[in-house]
Amino acid sequence: MTTSTSLGQVRRLTTAQALVAFLAQQYTERDGVEQRLIEGCFGIFGHGNIAGLGQALLERPDDLTYYQARNEQAMVHAAVAYARTRRRLSTLACTASVGPGSTNMVTGAALATVNRLPVLLLPGDTFASRAASPLLQELEQPYAADITVNDTFRPVSRFFDRIWRPEQLLSSAVQAMRVLTDPAETGAVTLCLPQDVQAEAWDFPEEFFARRVWHVRRPAPDEASLAAAVRLLRGARRPLIVAGGGVIHSDASAALAEFAAATGVPVAVTQAGKAALPHGHPAAVGAIGHTGSAAANALARDADVVIGIGTRWQDFTTASRTLFADPRVAFVNLNIASFDAAKQAGVSLVADARAGIQALGAALSGWSAAPEWRERAAGLVRGWDAVADAAFTGHRPLPAQSEIIGALRDAMDERDVVVCAAGSMPGDLHKLWRPSDPLGYHVEYGYSCMGYEIAGGLGVKMAAPDREVVVLVGDGSYLMMAQEIATAVAERLKLVVVLVQNHGYASIGALSESVGADRFGTRYRYRDPATGHLDGDTLPVDLAANAASLGADVIRAQGLDGFREALATALAAERTTVVHVETDPLVPAPDSDAWWDVPVAEVSALPSTTTARAAYEQQKKAQRPLLTPPPA
Repeated sequence: MTTSTSLGQVRRLTTAQALVAFLAQQYTERDGVEQRLIEGCFGIFGHGNIAGLGQALLERPDDLTYYQARNEQAMVHAAVAYARTRRRLSTLACTASVGPGSTNMVTGAALATVNRLPVLLLPGDTFASRAASPLLQELEQPYAADITVNDTFRPVSRFFDRIWRPEQLLSSAVQAMRVLTDPAETGAVTLCLPQDVQAEAWDFPEEFFARRVWHVRRPAPDEASLAAAVRLLRGARRPLIVAGGGVIHSDASAALAEFAAATGVPVAVTQAGKAALPHGHPAAVGAIGHTGSAAANALARDADVVIGIGTRWQDFTTASRTLFADPRVAFVNLNIASFDAAKQAGVSLVADARAGIQALGAALSGWSAAPEWRERAAGLVRGWDAVADAAFTGHRPLPAQSEIIGALRDAMDERDVVVCAAGSMPGDLHKLWRPSDPLGYHVEYGYSCMGYEIAGGLGVKMAAPDREVVVLVGDGSYLMMAQEIATAVAERLKLVVVLVQNHGYASIGALSESVGADRFGTRYRYRDPATGHLDGDTLPVDLAANAASLGADVIRAQGLDGFREALATALAAERTTVVHVETDPLVPAPDSDAWWDVPVAEVSALPSTTTARAAYEQQKKAQRPLLTPPPA
């Protein structure tokens, strides 16, 4: 109810009701297009949020749509995937109860912040009044009474606050929206809500509920930095672009394609930037780094100037700083975040990706890369494509993972979305997938979080219901977090889940072998009474039956031909459908010819470890600090 006071119009609401009403009035705008910032709220309720946010969502269903999740971490993953699909212009809120419900969201918060993706977290908290302490699920610290388990959100959030009093919501909520909508600062935003404060009423000023439109800026690079970058590029003989996720977030793919066509500079892509340039573009040379293509990596070794656009230069991208081998290599870093733009001692172009690309294009008018460099890039791409084609067929009796990827790509339309996360499949996808749509490739590899896949697929489908969403998940990740299949079923949102069964951790198995650890602890096996080790028969785990129990239709595919048939059926279906297929985990994808720094034991009684250590020491010799500043 709204009343008049000496301070103006006020509305008496609980803190939770006021927050829901406030969130309903938040919008973003970029390039003249407006949309809701917070489109809805995931929640799992307990005593820490049911009487506050739960009651508010019940009372105000038109303000925020409520979505029921099955796991708190998973609902954050879904919100993050939603935000990525909406190019960081819209996201979802997530509320959980006090204690374990809230701390279950911490992993999702870290994933959001690592990937620079906005998500609003509203964990319940213990009583601000402390009238009944210690509460159920309260962690007591003898040295500090104001600490709760929710303080674990601090290091993984871009903004954190605890609302001790209702009136504190006025300033904190506005600051939270500022961070969510700032492309240079965004990530997880956490507002901890003590359960008594959630239910406490206060006279909130009416202007708090006014419609707010947050302009998402496109800053251009400053003239001096742009001039320095142009000087460097005009002197380059072997330039290379490395396009990251910032290109896609900024909706800059068309600008990048135009720039690359005009200048002829080859474009390699990171995992997050995989679809920044469509496969087949004359300048596209494919994935770069440890999970990249031999074509892009060969060019990286010889590049003398590298333009990083919207990338944070993760170690997979740089092959742990062994990839860029020219002794005088210089970097130009175009990034909206100065923190990322300053990496590799590069020329910093602190700007929006699209605005920065367009500024570079205008300043470099008439300049292009040398014809021989362009010809070399094209030849390397042709060679890699032939290698990739060979990986899509020919393995028996069980198909290789690369064959599953090839069959999947053949069956999917241009606007369909493939979703994946941790394990060996993201690396194979990075090498082998051939994207055509900037939003058609959705692989979470910043945090490489097992369990993201199905929840992430749900978030993508919520954000883009007109697209087919195909989730590619291994048995390891599936066992960690599959329950959001039930959420997809409840919401009548169709997913196609390709469940690849290889009876263990395939990615870490291969890594274990490479460091001389002989695939220890990476197979799903009985403990053998004779040896005392986990090296007995394969466990009889039936993941297809598990998926069916969650409400999905399930197809058990046999072999590659059977998989193709099952996939066609699943894509034509109207309900969430899981395609279960067994693969051979020992058939690798083509080699990227790039290293990853994973330390090997310096001393060991195992010959395999000793051999691996010798190889490791040899690779370490190529590692560089990449601290040399560019020429003045």
